[in-house]
Amino acid sequence: MQDTTILLVGHGSRNRAGNDEIERFAAEWRARRPEWRIEACFIEYADVLLDTGLDRAARGAKRVIVIPFILNAAGHVKMEIPAAIEAARGRHPGVAFDCTRHLGVGREIFEVLMNQLDRLMRALHMPDPCTTGVILLGRGSSDAGANGELAKMARWIFEDTDHELVDLAFTGVTWPRLETAVQRQVRLGMTQIAVVPVYLFTGVLIERIDAQLARLRAQYPQIAFALGTHFGFDAGIFGLVEARVADAGGNEGSLLECDGCKYRLAAEAEHLHDHSHTAGHHAHAGHDHLYHDHGHACSHHSSTNNRPHAGCTHHSHA
Repeated sequence: MQDTTILLVGHGSRNRAGNDEIERFAAEWRARRPEWRIEACFIEYADVLLDTGLDRAARGAKRVIVIPFILNAAGHVKMEIPAAIEAARGRHPGVAFDCTRHLGVGREIFEVLMNQLDRLMRALHMPDPCTTGVILLGRGSSDAGANGELAKMARWIFEDTDHELVDLAFTGVTWPRLETAVQRQVRLGMTQIAVVPVYLFTGVLIERIDAQLARLRAQYPQIAFALGTHFGFDAGIFGLVEARVADAGGNEGSLLECDGCKYRLAAEAEHLHDHSHTAGHHAHAGHDHLYHDHGHACSHHSSTNNRPHAGCTHHSHA
């Protein structure tokens, strides 16, 4: 690893504290692995953006391992990061660039979410899953595959717990929103609701969730709400990124499961067109059209757990 740089690529937040937390994660990971060269950059809303981060990582290195430090594979992971890596290969022909899978929403994240839910249940006065609904709250994307990953988590939690209702909601872009999911659970008789944000780090959307919960508590004073928090510093996340490094030994140029997709060409063309606009941030509206309409689902969905489920009689679920 002496001639290798590991580059964490975060989404980036307009809230500086969110970017600072990713930088702190990188610092803590360096402390855990002092023999590794670990750096961080961001796709948008930050000082060190993707192209600059790739160039820095390539200095003095023979190999760069890029880890998309993102839970869901939407347009940033499927298009922008691979296109930027391909451009970096042209700028640094002597450096091998490998891109791992994004963090994903698999069994590792499932364990983190279950730990969050356990803590929330212990915080409630009546920790009864039969009367406590669960809402997984994600960022939301115009990519159906990315939203489907959250639905998979909701299903896994439903099958592995005794909760009557496990729903999903999104903070933006798509629906349902948190208020709608809460209204549904109240109508179906839940007296307590555990809201589990599926976010790695703080940011503008975490602040929005806090404000939403304050309004919901006022609107439904008869409901006991328990709100989780972002979980990027959970020990399981450090284990997950280390697993990504260990899995990065494939052939050079092997990127994601949708590598070679024809829609990648559109992303590369736009990346070259926008290459001069590296200051500030990228407007989401300028990118969403690339992957909003083509219906290309590249992510592989894991099978659900077939563990027998005991407890309450389930009426409906996500």
